[in-house]
Amino acid sequence: MAIVPDSKNWTWVLQQTCPDCSFDAASVDYDEIPSLLRADVESWRVILARPDASVRPNESTWSPLEYAAHVRDVHRIFLTRLGLVLSEDNPTFANWDQDATAVVEKYNSSDPAVVAEELAVAADAAADAFAGVPESRRQRAGLRSDGSRFTVDSLARYYAHDPVHHLWDVRQ
Repeated sequence: MAIVPDSKNWTWVLQQTCPDCSFDAASVDYDEIPSLLRADVESWRVILARPDASVRPNESTWSPLEYAAHVRDVHRIFLTRLGLVLSEDNPTFANWDQDATAVVEKYNSSDPAVVAEELAVAADAAADAFAGVPESRRQRAGLRSDGSRFTVDSLARYYAHDPVHHLWDVRQ
């Protein structure tokens, strides 16, 4: 069985606690987000150092390596989206098909040590960028192609859930 693409609209995590990973975006202070982004990097390094990092738990679930490569790319995507919001008025974010990217980029054939380093660099760059946004600019907004509106503040909260949730996905 192939991996079924995730088609859920996860914007609900901005209003309620995630029942899986327990992340509560509404209770996270914006200024804590850069630290949150950096904090999970070491957990990913530990996961990627496991000899079974590329083993899928079943045919329909990504391996820890695939999740880590996805999280690396999430950091990169949200850094790009933040840049758009800060440099353009009401930009629309390009669609990103995470499942197609996983196939095209051959996530599960990646070198776990390389992914660990790239994830750390990407997380650090995004954390620095979000930390550098002054409070006066945190209400600047952008749109997803489905019309969901994000301010810098809500974009940061929405984004911070992803790496936390995926650590939950690979828990053992």
